[in-house]
Amino acid sequence: MKIFNFHLMPYAHVDVEAIRKAGTAWVNFPNSFYDPKKGADLYHEYLDQLEFADELGFDGVAVNEHHQTAYGMMPTPGVLAGALARRIKNGQLAVLGRALPLVNNPLTVAEEFAVLDNLTRGKVIAGFVRGIGAEYHTMQMNPAESQARFAEAHDLIIRAWTEPGPFHFEGKYYKIRYVNPWPRPYQDPHPPIWTPSSGSLSTIRWSAQRRYTYCQTLAPISAVAQTFRIYREEADKAGYQAAPEQLAWSNAIYVGETDEKALRDIRPHLETYANDFLSRNPVMMAPPGYTSVESVKRMRAIKSFMKSRQTAEDMIERGVVIVGSANTVREKLAAYQDMAGFGISLTKTQFGTMPHSMVQENQIAIAKEVLPYFKNRQPQPIKAAAE
Repeated sequence: MKIFNFHLMPYAHVDVEAIRKAGTAWVNFPNSFYDPKKGADLYHEYLDQLEFADELGFDGVAVNEHHQTAYGMMPTPGVLAGALARRIKNGQLAVLGRALPLVNNPLTVAEEFAVLDNLTRGKVIAGFVRGIGAEYHTMQMNPAESQARFAEAHDLIIRAWTEPGPFHFEGKYYKIRYVNPWPRPYQDPHPPIWTPSSGSLSTIRWSAQRRYTYCQTLAPISAVAQTFRIYREEADKAGYQAAPEQLAWSNAIYVGETDEKALRDIRPHLETYANDFLSRNPVMMAPPGYTSVESVKRMRAIKSFMKSRQTAEDMIERGVVIVGSANTVREKLAAYQDMAGFGISLTKTQFGTMPHSMVQENQIAIAKEVLPYFKNRQPQPIKAAAE
């Protein structure tokens, strides 16, 4: 298994009571609650944490994109990836991912990834996403055009990376007279493409058909296993057998001296993350036309655990997060890998309001007590219980 250190870069100094009063940390939560001096310090702490993860031996580090929210301060992930590009020496650098329909010209994304790929000499992973429903409010984009724009933007970027320019691109949404981006990607033919999603059936099918790595976002392990089963079924229909390396699970891990101490220490940060940073207006999350009724029903079922306030015990029991002693974390991660069949763990070591020192202690514990045990581990068949 490969284990990446995935960071959300939340505004950890947020006034939690203000979020609760507003009812959401997204879109219309006033930015007057952001203190630029504290925010600047957080950016440097978070970059330090990702650089530290690379030094500790994580297989890669990952950033992502969200807009107008205290949940994650990365509206332009390429900027943060650029800051990391020359400091990441050992593992890969993943941007999970750029929201293609939210940009007016997808060539900017093609250029951005190509520059990062050159800076890292081929260590970049390019994540493509549609962006969550709320972001169609922030960017004033028509959600009904989301899937079509995404598909067309993807095709334009792939052609820009692989077809000699200049050439003319004439699509429904993008009409570009000269497609001739400099530089070209370092990797041949282009960086590997990963597709994070909340569980949309269309995204699962689309990813499997193109053999892209599919990344399931925060969800109970039972739902993750079901999602990955669908991906494998779609791969079979496409004429190949999906490999574990094509399935990535986004999780959160905290290692403590004992199960009891780990739970006690992480509880306030984990519960604030789940109940406050993730609080969203359901109307904004599912704007009309954003996705199919079938996918909406499925994603709501996956995220049903978020409908009421969650305790740390709730999230641990459902396998949304892994918390405990090193032995407990190893046992659960191995069991979950066998259950769902994934080969990549996108592990958050910081979430919510966790302070810098606590994050680095967690990173060290995971690097020392978890990473070595999973270096070459593959999912194991689950044996049927004896009758």
